[in-house]
Amino acid sequence: MKQILTPAVLKIIHSLREKGETRIVGGAVRDAAMQRDIGDIDMATTVLPQQMMEILPQRGIKCVPTGLAHGTITAVVDHVGYEITTLRRDIATDGRHATVAFTDDWQADAARRDFTFNALSMDDTGKIYDYFNGTADAQAGRVRFIGDANARITEDVLRILRFFRFNAWFGKDVDVDGLVACRTNANLIPTLSAERVAKETLKLLAAPTNPAPVWETMLQNNIAQYISPHATNIQRLAALAQTGDGLLSLAALLPEDETIAASTASRLKLSNKDTEALTSLAKLPALLRGNLAPIKLRPLLYRFGADICRRALPLTGENTGSAIQTITAWENPTLPLRGEDIIRLGTPAGKQVGDTLKAIENWWIANDFRPTRADCLAQIPDTGKNH
Repeated sequence: MKQILTPAVLKIIHSLREKGETRIVGGAVRDAAMQRDIGDIDMATTVLPQQMMEILPQRGIKCVPTGLAHGTITAVVDHVGYEITTLRRDIATDGRHATVAFTDDWQADAARRDFTFNALSMDDTGKIYDYFNGTADAQAGRVRFIGDANARITEDVLRILRFFRFNAWFGKDVDVDGLVACRTNANLIPTLSAERVAKETLKLLAAPTNPAPVWETMLQNNIAQYISPHATNIQRLAALAQTGDGLLSLAALLPEDETIAASTASRLKLSNKDTEALTSLAKLPALLRGNLAPIKLRPLLYRFGADICRRALPLTGENTGSAIQTITAWENPTLPLRGEDIIRLGTPAGKQVGDTLKAIENWWIANDFRPTRADCLAQIPDTGKNH
């Protein structure tokens, strides 16, 4: 397991000590308590942001003002960034943004967080500060809101999706109070930006354990419909087992319909790359089924690319062992003919050149990419060409 009190972390904490107390907070402490791999290490401090910007560079630590207005800077040590945020307390919230004031009260700052196990903090001796029984919740796989669940969700509606995301990743039994609050407030999900909803949803669906039971709970409680009303195929998601691929899991939940995939991508404002992948994952299963023999698979590899074909294989429901071998060995061939060859041999520039090139490419693909350049040239229609 990755060490949490690294030399870099200790250097930062000790550098700020003269002006206040700094601790590791949030996910890194939670994961340490659960004996899980530790990802990014974030910190909180009683030191004000401008003071951090002055002190850390004096200690040879680069500072980036990533969110100065909100009290956040990023300290960079050995090319690794560590977010450090001054302790805050909420003055007002509107469901998406909070008005905050800086404080030196660790428990008030912890109370702003969503779940008990995300409110843990650790000092430079390894002592864990636990104001809301978060350690026990973490070890029990219990995702529990701090205080009143409705109030926590009203502060930030995204916490509905985070509740299910954490349950998918390491929850063992869904907290009833939290579930009821999520169901009650689910109609507020459309007030969130599509990008925030997409990011949380894909994280949820990329859970290392199968996310199907959690998504089924979301369907049963009329919550998933606010994310994607078409994402209902629990059986297909469950059959994927553990993929760690959120987009593939989303494709499994959707019908094999390119139009629905495209509308879902638009609803979630996915990137162009993810939109293309999701629509391909909607088309490919039907094309792959019954066509996993090498000679039938290769045209699909040429058209869609090996990576997306590999991702789509689990959606076919077929034995794909031999197909994996074909995909692994695949090197995309290049059509040994260009439009200028067709023009040079007598076809006037224009649409006819493109149509001819496409027709010859289809013939070349149908012949398993074997025809040579000479073979392809011979396929060009005779328009008085001078060989």
